[in-house]
Amino acid sequence: MAINDEDTTRSRTLSGSVALVAGATRGAGRGTAVALGEAGATVYCTGRTTRQRRSEYDRPETIEETAELVDAAGGEGIAVRVDHLEPAQVEALVARIDADHGRLDVLVNDIWGGEKLFSWDKPVWEHDLQQGLRILRLAIDTHLITSHFALKLLIRRPGGLVVEMTDGTREYNAEHYRLSAYYDLAKTAALRLAFAQSEELAAHGCAAVALTPGWMRSEMMLDAYQVTEDTWHEATAGSPHFVAISESPRFVGRAVAALAADPDLQRRTGGSFSSGGLAREYGFTDIDGSQPDCWRYMVEVQDAGQPPDPTGYR
Repeated sequence: MAINDEDTTRSRTLSGSVALVAGATRGAGRGTAVALGEAGATVYCTGRTTRQRRSEYDRPETIEETAELVDAAGGEGIAVRVDHLEPAQVEALVARIDADHGRLDVLVNDIWGGEKLFSWDKPVWEHDLQQGLRILRLAIDTHLITSHFALKLLIRRPGGLVVEMTDGTREYNAEHYRLSAYYDLAKTAALRLAFAQSEELAAHGCAAVALTPGWMRSEMMLDAYQVTEDTWHEATAGSPHFVAISESPRFVGRAVAALAADPDLQRRTGGSFSSGGLAREYGFTDIDGSQPDCWRYMVEVQDAGQPPDPTGYR
């Protein structure tokens, strides 16, 4: 598909809105922060890696870079170093947002940090116990701590949105084992947390959803395939399906922006969605103008043992 100018320079549908992307250093969090910036939002970008201090990931991406990308996209990016396992830090962050703006319209719980901790297809009795428990703390406790403080600000106005970022839709994860017991539980918990929060937010006219990207070309994934965002079509290592159907981090971010701008958002609350599924409904595209539909592709092509072919899926 040709690049869509309307997508590359997003209309300011969220001008005046305030968003918190918790876990915005890289990957889906960074892509979401930038997409919200495209839509004109003020975006608080949190994470543990700054230009002065790195997390245990020991990667070069920083929250300051994310905030600058938000600015360049047309929004206002504000970088704040926060460890979301520390309640006092999260409470201070929300107090700052309240003092600066008196409102919060969008909360994206994208905190993860477990990429280097899980072992693929290793049963629970063989998996490192401390690393497994750390995964659950990073993937579940952080989201609960952040929601505990942030939702008190979000519910002041009807129309607020909470997005629980995860891996896999409710339908897919219910039928498939996801890598390890710890990973499986972490990603399924986010789905249930979105539903639970939707019940609690209903009386305040706010919504909560679970959202998953597809095969995302995160910074870590590009490194793993030894390609860049400009050369990803040339990837030869690993699964050929990656080349067929992968998406940029901005794609799932545009799904968040579309949800936040939907005047009939309440019809979505409690639901589980994918970037590709929402793209078909809202009409947004990835940065290359395509609409990759990874989860439908996973079921109909990859899991069915068919040869890699993106025809009809992007």
